[in-house]
Amino acid sequence: MPHEDGDAYFPVVATVSLRGSLVLDVTEKRKAGSDLESAEPKRWRILQEPRSLLLTTGSAYTDTLHGIAEVTEDSDLTPETVANWSLLGDRAVIEANGGCNKRTDRVSLTYRDVKKVSNVASKLFGKTR
Repeated sequence: MPHEDGDAYFPVVATVSLRGSLVLDVTEKRKAGSDLESAEPKRWRILQEPRSLLLTTGSAYTDTLHGIAEVTEDSDLTPETVANWSLLGDRAVIEANGGCNKRTDRVSLTYRDVKKVSNVASKLFGKTR
């Protein structure tokens, strides 16, 4: 389901992907009152490989929604459909599988700067900075 992470993650999120690969679907946000509201939003796909780092900041953070489809296999993975195709470490695996990626277990580590810690967390982990 496309979503945004909100202010708690702003201005940058660093995500490290481990183990399996998957596709992150990115969609341009619809802006109320603009021509974009009635137009089909732009969409693109990012293939996140094992041991990869994805940094989300700037307009990629503020002007888009992201999500991961609940599928067992990502299909139609080509230079035309994957935004980061030229940056992939091993495109041959995808090409050998007919443009498909079978999903396996994935571990995702997300790093962000926490500006405010709740009172409960403060008591457990110490004072806020």
